[in-house]
Amino acid sequence: MTKGACSVAKRLDWSYEELVLACDVLARHPRGVAWHELASNHEETQELSRLLQLLPTHPIADRLPQFRSPDSVRKKMADLATAHPASPRPGKTNGGKRDKVVLHLFLTQPKRMAAEAAGLRALLSSGQLADLPPVDGEVDALEGQVVYRYHRKHERDPTLRAKKLAAVGAAACEVCGFDFAAVYGERGQGYAEVHHRVPLHASGPRRTRLDDLAVLCANCHRMIHRTTPWLTVDELIEIVRDR
Repeated sequence: MTKGACSVAKRLDWSYEELVLACDVLARHPRGVAWHELASNHEETQELSRLLQLLPTHPIADRLPQFRSPDSVRKKMADLATAHPASPRPGKTNGGKRDKVVLHLFLTQPKRMAAEAAGLRALLSSGQLADLPPVDGEVDALEGQVVYRYHRKHERDPTLRAKKLAAVGAAACEVCGFDFAAVYGERGQGYAEVHHRVPLHASGPRRTRLDDLAVLCANCHRMIHRTTPWLTVDELIEIVRDR
């Protein structure tokens, strides 16, 4: 690898998914109420290193040989642990804004984030996060882009969408009621998007049932995925209803 390529590889920031997996390890091995990093040779650190190298967040060509090595994983866990409000070493962290965001999610929504981490581990172990399609630039900038790409791969399945629309007999958005056929006539007939009510990365690999899917317009679908953690369909319905 050239010197220029090495400098690129050294700047590979930790992604949302990587931080979720790291925070989950820390949350499952606390010292009292605080978090503390595990040693590089701890089996959980070794396993986390293996899983992180399976995540398709960063292209293989951009990675150094020591990418997400057990030692680098230990250092990141130390950054996250010192950012914890109960840390005996406050103010010593080298973590960035994204670290604090994911840490806050684990502190305020521990069960939700633990389920998300468990689902991610299952998807990585099953190989289902490989060969994901790219997404447009706007979505690529969102947190959790790997998870988003995985969802879009499944939610854009034309057979799955057609089966859901045929089962409900309507294409009106479950959140705002927008109906493409009512607005665009024949051109909009049978057009809508579908969304998994329980995120696939939280439920883990399983066969999708039609009841698992919600019918949404493109705008409402984008609003659900706009922030992390994603809104549920019911949460977005409340937002629209309370306007």
